[in-house]
Amino acid sequence: MKRIQSIDFTRGLVMVIMALDHVRDLIHVDSLTQSPTDLNTTTPALFFTRWITHLCAPVFVFLAGTSAYISFQKNQDIRNYRNLLLKRGLWLVLLEFTFVNFGIYFDLGFNTPLFAVIATIGFGFIFLGLMLVFSSRTIGFIGLAIILFHNLTPLIPFTEGSLIKTFLKPFFQPAAFPIGPGKTFIVGYPPIPWLGIMLLGFATGKVFLSEELNRRKLFINAGLGLISFFTILRFINVYGDPVNWSTQKSGVYTFLSFMNVSKYPPSLLFCSVTLGIMFLILAVSERAKGRFINFAKVYGKVPLFYFVLHFYLIHVILLIVLFLQGLNWADLDFASGTFGRPKGMETGLSLSWVYLIWISVVLALYKPCQWFGKFKSDHNYWWLKYL
Repeated sequence: MKRIQSIDFTRGLVMVIMALDHVRDLIHVDSLTQSPTDLNTTTPALFFTRWITHLCAPVFVFLAGTSAYISFQKNQDIRNYRNLLLKRGLWLVLLEFTFVNFGIYFDLGFNTPLFAVIATIGFGFIFLGLMLVFSSRTIGFIGLAIILFHNLTPLIPFTEGSLIKTFLKPFFQPAAFPIGPGKTFIVGYPPIPWLGIMLLGFATGKVFLSEELNRRKLFINAGLGLISFFTILRFINVYGDPVNWSTQKSGVYTFLSFMNVSKYPPSLLFCSVTLGIMFLILAVSERAKGRFINFAKVYGKVPLFYFVLHFYLIHVILLIVLFLQGLNWADLDFASGTFGRPKGMETGLSLSWVYLIWISVVLALYKPCQWFGKFKSDHNYWWLKYL
């Protein structure tokens, strides 16, 4: 089946943007002490550096569901495809807790195992595989219901500290669990809300197999509709996000408050605005041509390969920065989840340097991604299905 340009471009674009957030997270001078979305301490430039990367995870998860649907149409054997999804899901969870976690922390002791986006996609594939007995429409309705109503789960009156609440919470909200001396298991991406996005992406997959003109119109209508829905619901300020917006010290900061929606877990308003923008990008890229389209598609064809490599490259750059700032290997702290940066010391670089390093990382990975994309298209090894 011919590759769909809008998927490759949109996925590639958000992968490029994603690297900006990870460079900021690891290398920005204030990243260990200051939240970029805390309106009491942030600046507009820092806020939007973080906010633009909100697009990445929902688009990545949504299009993972879409690609699963398209692949399923080529397979048409529920049992075989279920087995593939289950294996791929388990592989992604394993990859998260090994190569990805190490790339993030460089901690050989794995003192802070993190359940993040790769593991939540793996979780989604496992559940999607089990749900293939349902129609794509039913799967889509389940996904939509999760997105619409998961914000209500904190209102369920379970007794604080009860076994059922302790068990269910990490499926719906971020959580941390001590698992031994000095070790903490962190659920950064609670899987159920993200599962809703994947299931909706799976159900939307059939749109990508329709005629280009029709799907372009559908993408435009969906994008404008979701952004309008976000604007109205956010203005009402009653439901859709756990944190209401409020009037701030200036019009600019009031706008920042309006846009400051919650990613952990992804609120209804977060999903509405990010997926709305995604649909508009998909619509624009349906017929677009040019160097930038081809550039972004290189990353969009090999997203997992790029994802793993970029963390290692960014972390190596961080170590170089720390050594240039006068630190020795003995000064570095990898066990406490600070990526090697010692607590209590001012390390890292300014925001302008973050942008320069981000561009350098993306460009440095262009040729490796281009090579691997060609390798995948020229070969049919079984293990390539998992990368």
